[in-house]
Amino acid sequence: MTVFDEELQQLVADMFASMAAAEGVGLAANQIGVDARIFVVDCPDATETNVVAHVVNPVLHVPDARDLEVDSEGCLSVPGVRAEVGRPATAYVTGVDMFGKPVRIDGTGLLARCLQHETDHLDGLLYVDRLPGKKRKRLLAESAEAPAVGVTE
Repeated sequence: MTVFDEELQQLVADMFASMAAAEGVGLAANQIGVDARIFVVDCPDATETNVVAHVVNPVLHVPDARDLEVDSEGCLSVPGVRAEVGRPATAYVTGVDMFGKPVRIDGTGLLARCLQHETDHLDGLLYVDRLPGKKRKRLLAESAEAPAVGVTE
């Protein structure tokens, strides 16, 4: 994305609103049908400091040492189910903000997981794609039976 205008600013605002309405901690543009490399987060780090940020054209950086932290992960795109997923405990993304200014978001704890999860979305991956085939198939079948995000029965 190279056009940093009011339309982009409105998209970022709409993404924050959509994420909040769904009670999520992160949202990638392609989750709402927008073909753009943008995500927003409103997520605590390992110190419980809440980070509210957005990044355009993010590049994910994870440590070379692959010590993975396993924790429960869910997704607005796969409602109603969660699974244990291993990810590096720290990560950061670089990119630009909605005005084209360079940004870097450093993550620990849940924020590190969120940065990785949202970058995965932009790369066409869901957290279930990181699971063994049988478990992924079972979770997707269970999710198909769950109400969509924002829908009450």
